[in-house]
Amino acid sequence: MKKYLNLFDTKQKVDYKTEILSGLTVALALVPEAVAFALIAGLSPLTGLYAAFVMGLVTSVLGGRPGMISGATGAVAVVIVVLAKSHGVEYVFAAVVLAGMIQVATGFLRLGKFIRLVPHPVIFGFVNGLAIIIFMSQLAQFKDASGAWLTGPPMLILLGLVVLTMLIIWGMPKLTKVVPASLTAILVVFGLVTLLRIDTKTVGDLASIQGGFPPFHIPAIPWTFETLTIIFPYAAIVAGVGLIESLLTLNIVDEITGTRGRGNKEAVAQGAANMLSGVFSGMGGCAMIGQSLINVSNGARARLSGIVASVMLLVFVMFGSSLIEKVPMAALTGLMIMVAVGTFEWASLKTFNRMPKSDVFVMVMVTLVTVFLHNLALAVIVGVIIAALVFAWDNAKRIRARKRIDENGIKHYEIYGPLFFGSVTAFNEKFDIENDPDEIIIDFAESRVVDMSAIEALNKITERYQKAGKIIHLQHLSADCKRLLKNAESIIDVNVIEDPTYKVVTDSI
Repeated sequence: MKKYLNLFDTKQKVDYKTEILSGLTVALALVPEAVAFALIAGLSPLTGLYAAFVMGLVTSVLGGRPGMISGATGAVAVVIVVLAKSHGVEYVFAAVVLAGMIQVATGFLRLGKFIRLVPHPVIFGFVNGLAIIIFMSQLAQFKDASGAWLTGPPMLILLGLVVLTMLIIWGMPKLTKVVPASLTAILVVFGLVTLLRIDTKTVGDLASIQGGFPPFHIPAIPWTFETLTIIFPYAAIVAGVGLIESLLTLNIVDEITGTRGRGNKEAVAQGAANMLSGVFSGMGGCAMIGQSLINVSNGARARLSGIVASVMLLVFVMFGSSLIEKVPMAALTGLMIMVAVGTFEWASLKTFNRMPKSDVFVMVMVTLVTVFLHNLALAVIVGVIIAALVFAWDNAKRIRARKRIDENGIKHYEIYGPLFFGSVTAFNEKFDIENDPDEIIIDFAESRVVDMSAIEALNKITERYQKAGKIIHLQHLSADCKRLLKNAESIIDVNVIEDPTYKVVTDSI
């Protein structure tokens, strides 16, 4: 009989064994990535490890998505590397604190909901690109210090240990799920290498992870407006990148677990974590999709796993560095390759002949930008812009007008499709002002006035008919369309509006 405990979330039951073992696995996987990302940013390995500890702990306790893992990430590293080289680590800490403030403000303003604007093809492209990046980043383990590929016994040993790790992770769940397969694989490979004294790469070959508790440290920078102008651009980009990655990861974990996280709460937690990371000597970060997938694939669904992962990471740094530095990189490489395989949306490949070509184009474009530029936020932004333009173009072609003349000699234009900036030109081409009768009705029962360009188009068409000495009526405008037209009266002349379903609303000119 499993024992459960309510921890920080009264609605989420926590399975002690699963959460603790999964957290331990995640902690082991966090070490090499935190070190690698710190080195990418040109900082000390401990800045990455401290960031992983603070980010993981704060977001696990306060975040809006139990089970999601945060830490130091490559996306943040590539943003701050320029600042680190030009002004030093103190400016990086200050930028991270400011980025956290921006993220907290975003959460309190409830702007996290805008992640809903990200179309599914963009998410597919993002996930596939990220899976490819995770896989490609593991290839560095098959090279020596000079960047040349390993050959002979070293390569065969590394390949053998990686394949063994992958086989255990793949096959063990078919036999038992008592212990997470990923943790078992790491322990088996670690034991095998230790007992047989196999010479292979270890975590310690990256850098030493020995350190103490993260020191509290106010960034030593001049508190001037000039300093703000230096760090603000970096802070804004870090905040944006962090929120995009975190909220997309939240959505992905939501789909896997069949539950729903809280985006705005996660934004506040990410901001608070970055603020604390900056004053506890950390480089900042955001949600980590690879570690989050490791966690949820192990069965973790609550906050305890993230708390255990962050606390164990600190334990490794303070007390267990000598042991953790002996963990074979082959085990962690095999684990991350399996994460990449599990992350890739293989089902998206089957939809190439079923999805609209525009969606396929968006998905492929986001994947390519993600892979070649290694900028996940830019990839998402590019995808959203392309998807929005495609949507606007498709809807611009959908505007239609059915024309008829009734028994009273009044000509009816029955409009179909949305009237917005993209369809205004096609809308204007529907009317034959010179040859139309003296009275015209434009019926919007099957249409919708969307924006100010549409309002301007309505104003212009009524002016043209009035100059021709003809009467025009606008019918069946929805309540929100009428509000748009009424709100525009101060800057645009709005003509006759009729709603036969309710009461006629008339503005005479």
